[in-house]
Amino acid sequence: MLDDTLLADLVADLPSAVRLQRLVRTLREGFRCGAVCLLRLEADALRPVAVDGLAREALGRRFEVAHHPRLATILASRRTTLFAPDADLPDPYDGLVEQQPGQPLHVHDCMGISLHVEGEPWGVLTLDALEAGTFDAADRMTLERYALLVEAAVRVSRLEQDLRALRMTHQEGSPLLSAPEARDILGHSGVLQRLLGELDVVAASDLTVLLSGETGVGKELFARRLHRCSSRREAPLVQINCAALPESLAESELFGHVKGAFSGASTDRAGRFEAADGGTLFLDEIGELPLSIQAKLLRTLQEGEIQRLGEDTPRRVDVRIIAATNRQLADSVREGGFRADLYHRLSVYPVAIPPLRERGSDVLVLAGHFLEINRMRLGVRSLRLSPEAEQALLAYGWPGNVRELEHVISRAAIKALSHGASRDDIVTLMPAWLDLPVSAERVVGAAETPKVLNEAESPTLRERVEKTQRQAIREALESCDGGWAAAARCLAVDPSNLHKLARRLGVK
Repeated sequence: MLDDTLLADLVADLPSAVRLQRLVRTLREGFRCGAVCLLRLEADALRPVAVDGLAREALGRRFEVAHHPRLATILASRRTTLFAPDADLPDPYDGLVEQQPGQPLHVHDCMGISLHVEGEPWGVLTLDALEAGTFDAADRMTLERYALLVEAAVRVSRLEQDLRALRMTHQEGSPLLSAPEARDILGHSGVLQRLLGELDVVAASDLTVLLSGETGVGKELFARRLHRCSSRREAPLVQINCAALPESLAESELFGHVKGAFSGASTDRAGRFEAADGGTLFLDEIGELPLSIQAKLLRTLQEGEIQRLGEDTPRRVDVRIIAATNRQLADSVREGGFRADLYHRLSVYPVAIPPLRERGSDVLVLAGHFLEINRMRLGVRSLRLSPEAEQALLAYGWPGNVRELEHVISRAAIKALSHGASRDDIVTLMPAWLDLPVSAERVVGAAETPKVLNEAESPTLRERVEKTQRQAIREALESCDGGWAAAARCLAVDPSNLHKLARRLGVK
């Protein structure tokens, strides 16, 4: 029966992600175990691509092989590896296997097998159970047989990716752009997947792209993906933060200078445009660029030429521009702080990066990524979220976006240890340690005493979140001396983001 189901999914017309997810679910049911995880090898780490029976946050983790001896042992063998229930090697999934509410339990039974595609190591498949004796010698042999079907499913998924890349080519003879290998942009929400698909298409062109989004959404990661998926991926990606450029040095940094062009110019020096010749130049925080430099940047975009400071002869450059801003540049144009002609040159293809609050359960995937980083950094056996902490993360509005989430997880992990948690145990983060405006009492209280509402009067999730945000901002303004700057420090958010959020929420 298990063989029939696996074979049926293998030949069915399914999206790759759905095929792999159905595969791990079928294996979990067939082996009657607690969790199954399919992990792909990327450099020196294993990244989960499909899980069943593990916490949602597991999809955001990257398991460094050198720090996980069980995974290293599985990866080193072509046969099934079965660990005894009393094996002293730490299990990477301790505390992550789904279970009834209560204290997290250690994984007692674990087995896995390495996967190879076209003769090269591709990753591993792991099965885990909370009950000792779940797996036996017969299961070892069965897993080796099913591993062949798993490898076939991986091959099918790879072929589907190559076909999609082929359809993305715009004309005959254009280079074949393969799907990006690294998944540094984590998440599975529909809004993110649509954005990534859009970026993969525009990456194949040389169009100038303007990335806009709030502080902390990860605009740099999206710029790197655009470059990595482009035909310029073998050439340099050069980044410059326009907000950090003093006006007196901005022209030299961008276009270079010759010896004697100004006091201290002792040698000729190439600028960032020349450094990026043949590749991509990422102009971060473009809205902060001084007006005096905007005109020269416009000329470069129009003519494809730069002129070093103090030099009379222009130089040709071949550079693709990706710009990013957390400002509303259209407003800056109306206010006279940004040139309209440069704005139109930069926004040939505008891309809005969604804030974290619009990405649904992606917050848990990203939290898992930061939990694994802090687990390794602090030397903790296992670091996980309590169900109440997960709900608190989902309910919060994240004005500081992914960057704020990273800081929240890091602080919570340190607080857990400072409150007596042992590094040798499964450390579960509680809502109070997250220190979010949506406190543990609010989350737990709402779950214990639900209010029955008619459909017409029931507020939406967004309305509830916005109400909580308004209350948190007003409380911070009242309790923190020093006005908006102090309130931003109390809420651990960027002051400019707090102002934007307050305006959107109508907080005066």
